[in-house]
Amino acid sequence: MTFLVRAPYCHHFSSTAMAMSSSFCPHLPLQFGARPIFYFPTKPSFSHSFKPFSVQASKNSSGKEELRVGFLGLGIMGTPMAQNLIKSGCDVTVWNRTKSKCDPLINLGAKYVDVSTVDDTTSKLISARIKETGALFLEAPVSGSKKPAEDGQLIFLTAGDKSLYETVAPFLDIMGKSRFYLGDVGNGAAMKLVVNMIMGSMMAAFSEGLLLSEKVGLDPNDVVEVVSQGAISAPMYKLKGPAMIKSQYPTAFPLKHQQKDLRLALGLAESVSQSTPIAAAANELYKVAKSRGLSDQDFSAVIEALKAKLQN
Repeated sequence: MTFLVRAPYCHHFSSTAMAMSSSFCPHLPLQFGARPIFYFPTKPSFSHSFKPFSVQASKNSSGKEELRVGFLGLGIMGTPMAQNLIKSGCDVTVWNRTKSKCDPLINLGAKYVDVSTVDDTTSKLISARIKETGALFLEAPVSGSKKPAEDGQLIFLTAGDKSLYETVAPFLDIMGKSRFYLGDVGNGAAMKLVVNMIMGSMMAAFSEGLLLSEKVGLDPNDVVEVVSQGAISAPMYKLKGPAMIKSQYPTAFPLKHQQKDLRLALGLAESVSQSTPIAAAANELYKVAKSRGLSDQDFSAVIEALKAKLQN
């Protein structure tokens, strides 16, 4: 059996979802402005990479069905996720816009193949097109960043074809610690946006608290310890806090992606006439941080936007 996986951080669409299908559809007539997922603008020397996307299941020498995975997108999240699949024994084909990023995985035994991300609206459009071909579709955005991806500790938020979910569950378990099936296509993307809206707002409030603690003479390191042990405890505080106090923001989840997810979450809320004033305020801070050249730093760098406001 062969299926296609697209990494969380990609460039052809507008949010952070993964797509999986039981077959590769080379004549998918996508007409909604984004690049078709079947179109790979690579050099001719890479054309051999299409073969693993055949819908034909094959059997190995032991007579067991061979499970093949096509993985597109080898960035902060995609590389460790693909590595975990390869190390588990899966037959993995990888594709990325920059071939050099594929080399470490090729050395692990992968073949060569790229990139793409969808939001909830695009996910529904792709699902409809794929179903027209007779193929199956499952969206599976993930909750987690670089370290959870490396450790196989991601949380999968899936929606779409239930039978495909059951088929790919073993692969999800290789890359993640838990998985949720949320029903119809679009629900996975919506859940991811809700989660990231909460996370982005929490980080903005946490940043504000750290700066206030310094202003009134408290040790911000003590703030990190206190909030990490109380009812508002979240792993994010202890993970990010010490580095934030030192003005260090090693990238696990890029700030530009957090702001984009806040923007999409605000759009989702507007589509159902839901007021989100807290998220809207947080979004403005992330926009300020982006304007200060912090897009590619970790989203915890939003604290720099608050520092700038305090200096004005």
